[in-house]
Amino acid sequence: MPLNVISNFAANVAHRYLQSTDISATTSLAKISAGTRVLTAKDDAAGLAVGSRLSLEVAGLKQAAVNAGQASSMLQVADGAMAKVNDILARMKSLAVQAGSGQLSSTDRGMLDTEFQQLASEVDRIANDTDFSGTSLVNGSQSLQTAAPGGFTNGANVAGISVKGFTNPTGTLSTWSLSYNTNREFVLTNATESMTGTINSSYVTANVLNNNLSITLKQAGTDASLTINLDAGFTTNSSISGVALTILGSDTTSFTFKVGTGTVAAEDDITISVGSVSLTALGMSTASVDTSTNADTASDLISTAVDTLSTARATVGASQNRLDFASANISITLENTESARSNLMDLDIAGEMSTFVSKQILLQAGVSMLAQANQLPQNLLRLFQ
Repeated sequence: MPLNVISNFAANVAHRYLQSTDISATTSLAKISAGTRVLTAKDDAAGLAVGSRLSLEVAGLKQAAVNAGQASSMLQVADGAMAKVNDILARMKSLAVQAGSGQLSSTDRGMLDTEFQQLASEVDRIANDTDFSGTSLVNGSQSLQTAAPGGFTNGANVAGISVKGFTNPTGTLSTWSLSYNTNREFVLTNATESMTGTINSSYVTANVLNNNLSITLKQAGTDASLTINLDAGFTTNSSISGVALTILGSDTTSFTFKVGTGTVAAEDDITISVGSVSLTALGMSTASVDTSTNADTASDLISTAVDTLSTARATVGASQNRLDFASANISITLENTESARSNLMDLDIAGEMSTFVSKQILLQAGVSMLAQANQLPQNLLRLFQ
């Protein structure tokens, strides 16, 4: 190769290697800082695709584990309520046996029946009041059927109407009339009762509801309530005539818990039915101990009610055990999935640090050699001396 001062081939080569080393050192530094082996798709396109899917799976499994834990907690609340109802039934059984004995007068039985009826009321109160984050657990399920929809439809910005805690959970409960007047007031009435709820003026702009809003109408002396969910845009200065609402109920409430990530939809859900512990569901709505005959009848009804309650508790307990196994399986799956994701995406810090140190040495050497290469043409100037 000829010696010249115009083209510095050695400096160009040194610069090219120095630039490559700098890029490698920068990439290595970025990987160490991020703690991941794959920063961009060009690092490992296939690994990134699989790793991203595994990351989604891990996120879903973590939430599924939370869901399973909350589901078990919900059932534990239901079981606690059932246990207390069982205690009450034991006391009611004692009162029934006592009232059936011939040495008591009608006055004595009346006193026993007073406690008996108070305990019966407490059973219904527990059934209606036991909930988990606002969801009723042991009073059966209830739904609202609108016989004459009238203005209470989505077209009138009413998103839906829900009910909770209306006494007997079996069959047709009662028919109510729901209306709305220009005083921004909802009124729910039947032959003997009236429940009201009003839209606060702070939620209204130019006679139009300016945000989504829920109005709850509560029944005095009970836990029963009706909630009306309104969408923004509801016209507040209009009136809606009475709409017939029929409340229907069931002796059980079904809950579906998501314990999977959605990859196999049919297998990701666990559906559990929780039985009602209300007096009607237990077959004791008419029980009393005011006479010896009624006391004997009540005693038999209580025995049957305990069997019904035990069946409901067994279902809850079995479901809790199933959820515990599901939760354990989620934990194992999460552990293994996280390990697989880590193998694909996480950085081997020790190995990458070795690479980074090597690049640092090459970088320093490259800078030094580039400086030396830049000095080579100057040596040719000595030929002119």
